[in-house]
Amino acid sequence: MKNSRAKGAAGERELARKLKEYGYECRRGQQYSGANGDADVVGLPGIHIECKRVERLNLYDAMSQALRDAKEGETPAVFHRKNNCEWLVTLRMDDFMKIYGDRQ
Repeated sequence: MKNSRAKGAAGERELARKLKEYGYECRRGQQYSGANGDADVVGLPGIHIECKRVERLNLYDAMSQALRDAKEGETPAVFHRKNNCEWLVTLRMDDFMKIYGDRQ
């Protein structure tokens, strides 16, 4: 368990650094117990980030966690990556269309 927790924390720091490359002041959320409902990474306005750095991921479980923990007005998103692969972002289609629609 300790190893997976350390890998998760490392993944959150990695994602925060990656988002900083895009100009966002991101950092790990304040997670002391792992179950307090804070986003894994904070600093991306309007997005509740659930960060998963695992080889096998149940996206629906991860999205359920993001939905449960997102505060009102935040869009739940799962940022995920496995070894030797790029970061991917999963959103619900309705949320994606709201974001995409704002661009038109």
